[in-house]
Amino acid sequence: MKLHDSATDAVAGLLRDGMTIAVGGFGVSGNPFDLIEAVRDSGARDLTIVSNNMGIDGYGLGLLLEARLVSRVVASYVGENKLFARQYLDGVLEVEFVPQGTLAERLRAGGAGVAAFYTRTGVGTPLAAGKEVAEFDGVPHVLEKAIRPDLSLVHAHRGDAHGNLRYRLTARNFNPVVAAAGIVTVAQVERVGGLDPDDVHTPGIHVHRLVPARPREKPIEQRTVRSGVL
Repeated sequence: MKLHDSATDAVAGLLRDGMTIAVGGFGVSGNPFDLIEAVRDSGARDLTIVSNNMGIDGYGLGLLLEARLVSRVVASYVGENKLFARQYLDGVLEVEFVPQGTLAERLRAGGAGVAAFYTRTGVGTPLAAGKEVAEFDGVPHVLEKAIRPDLSLVHAHRGDAHGNLRYRLTARNFNPVVAAAGIVTVAQVERVGGLDPDDVHTPGIHVHRLVPARPREKPIEQRTVRSGVL
């Protein structure tokens, strides 16, 4: 059975010190909050987290930083988390910055079985240091390796008992490529039920365990209100 009763049950037996975990989401949109909290409660340490960003202080992946469970982060943006910046500057946290499109493609390649690929992004910058560079049609490209995490954690709007997933609006973001990349993938879903084949964004073959998400108020990263609206 892919369906589990709780996030703690869904990650049971999967977590260990030193593992690499990829997490879906963009800011705090589409974050698998329940699963992140289950990782925190497990006490697994020395984790490498692969995610577009580390969320914000006090939410989502920020909880893993507060518990000092993360030793390395692979991300494309870290600007909204003060604790993240402080741990990096203090030398507690190793950070690998990756251009956002390159990060998405490294995860997509991991799910597709592509070991590495060439891209123009980052050529001639510190991001290309130590990496192989080759020319195609006279244009230099840098070699980027795929990311194949030990465990992927994702959030979806709907899922069925087979693990098929459908995401909602911008909460889709990095979740599909993260789901496909993981050696083992666990998904939390807001609704469990049947899906029309045309509605499936992530096929169940990529998803090993599924858990209903607990109802909660979804945080807003930056609340912007227009003034003077007629």
